[in-house]
Amino acid sequence: MIGPFKLFSDPVHGFVSVPKDLILDLVQTPEVQRLRRIRQLGVGHMVFPGAEHSRFGHALGAMALMHDALLSLREKGTPLSTAEIRGALAVALLHDVGHGPFSHTLEHELISDFEHEIMSRALLDRMNKRLDGALELAIAIFDDAYPSHWLHTLISSQLDMDRLDYLRRDSYYTGVVEGRVGVGRIIKTLRVVPEVDRVVIEAKGRYAVENFLLSRRLMYWQVYLHKTVLAGDHLLRSVIQRVRHHLDNDTPAMVAGGSEAFLYFLRNRITGADTADPDVQDRFVGLDDTDIIHSIKAWTRSTDPILADLAVRFLNRNFFRVAFCDEDGSAMADDEMTDRVHDWLRRSGLSDNRDDVRYYLTFAETRHEAYDEDADTIGVLQRDGRILELSDVVGSGVLSGLSAQQKRRYQCFPKEAMT
Repeated sequence: MIGPFKLFSDPVHGFVSVPKDLILDLVQTPEVQRLRRIRQLGVGHMVFPGAEHSRFGHALGAMALMHDALLSLREKGTPLSTAEIRGALAVALLHDVGHGPFSHTLEHELISDFEHEIMSRALLDRMNKRLDGALELAIAIFDDAYPSHWLHTLISSQLDMDRLDYLRRDSYYTGVVEGRVGVGRIIKTLRVVPEVDRVVIEAKGRYAVENFLLSRRLMYWQVYLHKTVLAGDHLLRSVIQRVRHHLDNDTPAMVAGGSEAFLYFLRNRITGADTADPDVQDRFVGLDDTDIIHSIKAWTRSTDPILADLAVRFLNRNFFRVAFCDEDGSAMADDEMTDRVHDWLRRSGLSDNRDDVRYYLTFAETRHEAYDEDADTIGVLQRDGRILELSDVVGSGVLSGLSAQQKRRYQCFPKEAMT
């Protein structure tokens, strides 16, 4: 669209065309190259052997779908300037630069009062200054401050290029076929209605959208909220909690050998408000999955038996067990489970301290809804020009099931405690 291009071979979307201008320059920045060292699914690769894909691949994929969507919309009569196209491609490429190591698993562990979008926005500012203001339009789209609001929804809405790519990509790499989405069909049936400044779906694409929402629901239960993924998440967080315990109690020798880039965020109480600090940004860009694995390998030799045990468990994939309270017979009353785990800790020689149960036992709840009817909803363009909300078009039984928030309470504990 705004060539010449450099081609990247992508197993999900085929050849991805990257314009040899600002966009290719952005691909080569340290902020984007770092995404190669952050796995898309966090601990998911320890559950699904093929899920070794990175945030870098997702960034390229979201940009590729943005390119396809803009091309299709322009062919249907939507006016787009070269600057707008470049800005939209840039924001698609950069929307996830604020992700930390292990993606969502550690999103709230390293920095408090934080979502990765906060760091993405801070890094966009940082890169914009370095590039002499070349990202001003991209930032306006990211902030939803650009006059054409519909451009923002292509990267942040219930039917955006981000979701379309990660569902298709994660389905491909995990082998979970239920997550396959008809991305091409959806993109080809997108339409901009300038009178309401909105991207909608043509009526003939409604079934592809319905399948997209169903696929999202299935992928959450089969991949993102898979019980073994939840178990790995809790084990990794327990390692961090134990390390922070030693740092807070002035026993740093117990965590010797850990990556300084990692320990910086465990030692200091960094909040979302600190993301504007250039030093925090430098530290964050220097942190990736390799720092976490390096540290955990070092902590398998810690003189603290609990930290060493947790680190060995994670490294060797000896995860805790997850029991959903609504279906698993091994779930029991919270107090009884606490007593069980405490007794096991004493018998195993790991600890007599009842407070240490918190590293091995978690009570939590999963929540998910595939479609939020109260948010920026999906509009369907009828042949007569009317725009109906998706809930008024799709069979109410199907959509009500997808829009209802599903909650499941579970317990996470060592399998050994049950013997």
